[in-house]
Amino acid sequence: MNIVFFTGAGISAESKVDTFRGSGLWDKYDINEVATINAWRKNKKKCLDFYNLLCKTVVDNLPNQAHLYISELESNYNVSVITQNVDDYHEMSGSSNVLHLHGDINYVRSTVNNQLISWDRERPILLGDKCERGSQVRPNVIFFGENLDKSILVKAVNLIKECDILVIVGTSLLVQPANSLPLKCKPGVPIYYIDTVDKIDDEFDRDIIHIRDIASTGIKKLIEEYL
Repeated sequence: MNIVFFTGAGISAESKVDTFRGSGLWDKYDINEVATINAWRKNKKKCLDFYNLLCKTVVDNLPNQAHLYISELESNYNVSVITQNVDDYHEMSGSSNVLHLHGDINYVRSTVNNQLISWDRERPILLGDKCERGSQVRPNVIFFGENLDKSILVKAVNLIKECDILVIVGTSLLVQPANSLPLKCKPGVPIYYIDTVDKIDDEFDRDIIHIRDIASTGIKKLIEEYL
């Protein structure tokens, strides 16, 4: 049986990583000044300072029980994870098939060639740090206003089209184009939505089982009551 988990910021909130729709680090910065492609073009240092702080938050914390529950399911199911998160907590907890829609903040990449990616988070990224081709490096994340990697998006769509169960965890389903992915499910495939929101967006015109809870206890309920 193929189970796909589609995860968002809510699953890492229990690891003390601030969420876009919550408070904390994101609340202290104007997103338009630090997290968009136009902001990067306008003030690279300010963007780097922000993402260095976000990276430090990720590095200073650990996966939580929700991540572990997902990885443990691999002993009984064929489990894939599609995540909007830029942390590597799914991999750290043992998940072996993870797609990052919005990049991985533990890596840096060239500003002239998206394929020149290296792992280098021993220290913050500084203005003036260069790739092997002599161009400034940047966090390996997708800024608001940038397109997703087409090859990764195609893989994500194919995984959802072939899944037997889809589990959406901790995402508001407001960010395009990621929020359209669950609509790629075949008719009749059970969809579970684990989040603390009161209701699901009316755009999803199909039966969805809403487990209204935080990620860790919600996934535990999913395993005990449905799987």
